[in-house]
Amino acid sequence: MKSVPSVSVSYTRNGSSTKANALGMRPMQERAYDRRGEQYLLIKSPPASGKSRALMFVALDKLHNQGLKQAIIVVPEKSIGASFNDEPLSKFGFWTDWTVQPKWNLCNAPGEDGGKVNSVGAFLDSDDRVLVCTHATFRFAVEKFGIERFDDRLIAVDEFHHVSSNPDNKLGLHLANFIARDRVHIVAMTGSYFRGDAEAVLGPQDESKFDTVTYTYYEQLNGYEFLKQLDIGYFFYSGSYSDDILHVLDASEKTIIHIPNVNSRESTKDKIREVEHIIEELGEWQGTDPVTGFQLVRTPDGRTLKIADLVDDDIAKRDRVSSALKDPAQKNNRDHVDIIIALGMAKEGFDWIWCEHALTVGYRSSLTEIVQIIGRATRDAPGKVRARFTNLIAEPDASEDAVTEAVNDTLKAIAASLLMEQVLAPRFNFTPKNAGSGPVEGFDYGEDGYNPEKCNVGFNEQTGQFQIEIKGLAEPKSKEATRICQEDLNEVIAAFVQDKTAIERGLFDEELVPEELTQVRMGKIIKDRYPELDEEDQEAVRQHAITALNLTQQAKHIALGGGTDPEQSANTALIDGVRRFAMDVRELDIDLIDRINPFGEAYAILAKTMSEESLKQVAAAIAAKRTTLTMEEAKELAVRAVKFKKERGRLPLISSTDAWEKRMAEGAAAFVRFKDEGRYE
Repeated sequence: MKSVPSVSVSYTRNGSSTKANALGMRPMQERAYDRRGEQYLLIKSPPASGKSRALMFVALDKLHNQGLKQAIIVVPEKSIGASFNDEPLSKFGFWTDWTVQPKWNLCNAPGEDGGKVNSVGAFLDSDDRVLVCTHATFRFAVEKFGIERFDDRLIAVDEFHHVSSNPDNKLGLHLANFIARDRVHIVAMTGSYFRGDAEAVLGPQDESKFDTVTYTYYEQLNGYEFLKQLDIGYFFYSGSYSDDILHVLDASEKTIIHIPNVNSRESTKDKIREVEHIIEELGEWQGTDPVTGFQLVRTPDGRTLKIADLVDDDIAKRDRVSSALKDPAQKNNRDHVDIIIALGMAKEGFDWIWCEHALTVGYRSSLTEIVQIIGRATRDAPGKVRARFTNLIAEPDASEDAVTEAVNDTLKAIAASLLMEQVLAPRFNFTPKNAGSGPVEGFDYGEDGYNPEKCNVGFNEQTGQFQIEIKGLAEPKSKEATRICQEDLNEVIAAFVQDKTAIERGLFDEELVPEELTQVRMGKIIKDRYPELDEEDQEAVRQHAITALNLTQQAKHIALGGGTDPEQSANTALIDGVRRFAMDVRELDIDLIDRINPFGEAYAILAKTMSEESLKQVAAAIAAKRTTLTMEEAKELAVRAVKFKKERGRLPLISSTDAWEKRMAEGAAAFVRFKDEGRYE
């Protein structure tokens, strides 16, 4: 098995993100509190940055100083309700405490959502101030009581990415109606940067009403005390994953393993046996701990591992393990558990600070889910210097019927990796280079300082922001386009790297002219996503997004030693890479950036990671899809390919420089596809 940490980012550990001010607020919370007067507030901040407490501060101010009657906190699942339990905020300097009457934390109440709806009604009629409930309970309550009953209240939606503007998404619909009536305050919070994933959370008109507080991954991790390095990589394997898992699983690291969904290609269809197999690979089973329900396993070097199995179908057993993991008395005990094996659990809202490795088997269709899983490993904890996320993916197998599906999974994993690189990088602020350009206060322009003769790159380590001058860059004119360039570039990049045509051509079309992707394809995505912007603003957003993506990719290339083996270079200094790239080119202009294939670096890494045979397989599967041959033409070319094989002793190559050989290979691949799809008898 080959490995590749496709991105590895190191941070300075300046301790700032965990330091509190006089009111007991960490930097992210202070930033949110500064905007407490906004009617509609969107807080985008990584897992573990303290969003729930930030909301407490804002909600208390709205209740005491802004005339709102009540606050309703809405969470996606019951377990997250615990994040809003009582907090003695005054102990740390705030002017009051956060309290929730036990009967109004409906996440702890027995019974179904239907019964809890009546409790919401009783709360609305009461003089109590705070209620906590699930998304589902809230949806049913709005349907039963109507929008108007919630007037003059704060509605706070945690894990906001669960909402979408799709008409079938009831919560999204309700929020749109609340905004239209304009009688409530809304605070929306998400630890994921891709709201609603494939679908927007809110319509553009609604979204533009929100004031956004962004706290980046870079700021969060840079401000930790202990965690210094985060590695993200994908690994390919062939055969059964449970045979290969020890190649990437280090039993001495605190690990959460997410095994594949039983319907996925990677699953053996027997999840219980998969868990048993992982346990057997780790050592000799010693029985079950009677108190926690953890599996005890003796490793070859004599240690006893405590393994929490959250996959077991026996609800009583699983609940005992789950309760043991949540035991507040064990929160700071590093030795409480060593490895957690889960399927659908232990993703968002699951707090195990000691986790050093999130190991996920099989492709996850949702980028949001991947970000949430990575968030399990990015908590700061004493003695924890490095954390990593690994995605184990099955190599496409030529003999498989499902080769197309396998190829799609590979492409999606690459897209997720590209996106995480973007999320983990410092924040980019781009400005056009012109005669009036000058240095911006607070930014370090490197050893030689600011040079008025060329495009400059400044960096502010405290805020984790770049200030980059680019010749010919279009500036956004409208307020909304400016907001997108400041807050939403990762959203645009998410849509682009998930675009199948873009990623397939970017990785495997040797005749590709990069502008077809950077200008045409990205341009189309922006037009579809932001139809309300005029053409100039759409072009400004396009330029900012493609510049952010390509600069990160070029910086990664330099940081990895210009294409040397990634294993050799654990510390990819993205910051130096951006600066080096800007210095190495004669002029940093938008035309130059548009001429870079955004997927070039991803292909270089893929070529090192995947076996040559599998890579050819993927290229062929994609090339076959790209041809617009008829079935008859494909059959004719396949016949020619067989003849070619008889003469040369090998099949024609899709990568051949000989146009005819290449065409035969394309035809043969298309013919196989027609047959697989049952379109050819």
